[in-house]
Amino acid sequence: MKNLIYIFLLITSTFFAQTGFEKGNELYRKDQFQEAVVAYESILKTKKESAELYFNLANAYYKLNKVAPAIYNYEKALLLSPNDKDIQNNLAFAQKLQIDDIKQVPKVGFSKLIQDFTSSYHYNTWGWIAVGFSTLFLLFFIGYYFSQTTLLKRVFFVGMFLALLVIVLSVSSAIFERSNYENDKPAIVFAEITSVKTEPKQDAPDAFMLHEGTKVHVLETLDNWKKIELSDGTLGWIEQSAIKELK
Repeated sequence: MKNLIYIFLLITSTFFAQTGFEKGNELYRKDQFQEAVVAYESILKTKKESAELYFNLANAYYKLNKVAPAIYNYEKALLLSPNDKDIQNNLAFAQKLQIDDIKQVPKVGFSKLIQDFTSSYHYNTWGWIAVGFSTLFLLFFIGYYFSQTTLLKRVFFVGMFLALLVIVLSVSSAIFERSNYENDKPAIVFAEITSVKTEPKQDAPDAFMLHEGTKVHVLETLDNWKKIELSDGTLGWIEQSAIKELK
């Protein structure tokens, strides 16, 4: 009986979420952007999310010239669909509305090469690659075991070796990507303007100022303060209420 109730609630919530999404899209097409935002946000309150939902919500905020919410939701959409060109392009347009112009310091060296390689796939995708090649390794092993000729045994042995190599590489990449994902804590500044302090206290000297829409990375939390790093490597402490974390 409990299972039937759970299934009914799941179907009902999915139906209302889809209805709310379609309603939001219709309102957006009618240029009723604030009403569209309400419709999309109501879906998020039900714990339903998708890249398309965040993307459409960001578009509505962008039309309302609300910089921080637009950038925040584009970034949320990118977390779910990191290779989507439409999301990337619209995010770039929204970032042009930012006041802060913070330069990106390019990473160099061997660690950059490793990160570029592992980031080509999501850690879940690397996991599935490892599973696929594990199956292939098993098939090669069976072929090697039952082969009657030396040539076939050599072929299957080489196949086993290559499959094992890819398995190790895939598992290592999955672990590396998962670690990067968990350690990376991006956030968007929502305060219209806020001061970043040299220390986590209100009377500390100002290090610099930030405006809404700027992306930062949270390194540490102390009471109501967050230690942040900008894309140019600048560090400082910001009040927790001034930012909204993406994860």
